Amino acid sequence: MLNYIIRRLLLIIPTLLVILTINFFIVQIAPGGPVDQALAMIENGPQAGQALLPGGDNATAQLQAYKNESKYRGSRGLDPQLVAMIEKQYGFDKPIFERYLDTLKQFILFDFGSSFFKSESVLGLIAKCLPVSISLGLWSTLIVYLISIPLGIRKAVKDGSAFDFWSSTLIIIGYAIPAFLLAVLLIVLFAGGSYWDIFPLRGLISNNFDQLDFWGKVKDYAWHICLPTIAMIVSGFASLTMLTKNSFLDEVRKQYVTTARAKGLSERQILYKHVFRNATLLIISSFPATFIGILFTGSLLIEIIFSLNGIGLLGYEAIIQRDYPVIFGSLYIFTLIGLITKLLSDLSYMLIDPRIDFEARN
Repeated sequence: MLNYIIRRLLLIIPTLLVILTINFFIVQIAPGGPVDQALAMIENGPQAGQALLPGGDNATAQLQAYKNESKYRGSRGLDPQLVAMIEKQYGFDKPIFERYLDTLKQFILFDFGSSFFKSESVLGLIAKCLPVSISLGLWSTLIVYLISIPLGIRKAVKDGSAFDFWSSTLIIIGYAIPAFLLAVLLIVLFAGGSYWDIFPLRGLISNNFDQLDFWGKVKDYAWHICLPTIAMIVSGFASLTMLTKNSFLDEVRKQYVTTARAKGLSERQILYKHVFRNATLLIISSFPATFIGILFTGSLLIEIIFSLNGIGLLGYEAIIQRDYPVIFGSLYIFTLIGLITKLLSDLSYMLIDPRIDFEARN
């Protein structure tokens, strides 16, 4: 197993390199980069330029001098020297391949630089936002598993019954409702939209969170996370529930179950002592992959709608602002976590069923 883990860890390096390389060149050649964003803000007034250019009042005076002298010469109506100064500030005075090599060197050392527009290091921004996204993803995944597995077992036992039919109908309806649409509906109903004002609309904790005792913090956290979690989990029941049901039905039809019945074992003993371990092999081992899917895809719009300062909202704002250091830093962390999680998923197969040995494969 050790050799397999080492090979998989070494494989992460070229995978990261390919993903970062493709995304780097796609983003770099796309129109509307940070220089365009800065020029557009400068054209709206010197106060916007002051926020972007280094030097404070001196930069504003320099900008005004360029304007008075040039009368917005150049393709964008601004002095070429001013454009060159902005390009140097954002590192776009270098050729694209030189910028690419500089980026790789920084990422090897986990140095993602600083945000173009937030005056903070990218690693610091990710460190502040990642716990929020992990919290949402972890709770959502746990709740989905705690409900879907018993429900799937019940559906397998009652296969073809009225319970199986109506539960499948409700699951399909929940699966068909987009998470963002359900989030808006929950806000309208329970967060002061048009009906009841029961749950908070924004954030994951209250402003006085630090002043609360332990149980007060637990209640406050649960109060804030309730609606976002519900919006994320409703559509997640369908696949796991049906996977659980089909896994149990497939195991129940096997020969060893018939043999156990012939020995006089009760259906409960057969189900939980023999069938359960084999049927839940695929379900339990897929937990890391399910968690990473909910973390990176399900939480994006939810964080935006509920104004939660997570990775999804950070990435969305970075894309809108063309904040390249944040975009590439988030992509790097996302990819690294995803690859490690995939490795954990494969290892969980081997831990649950010792008969599976990835290392023995040719």
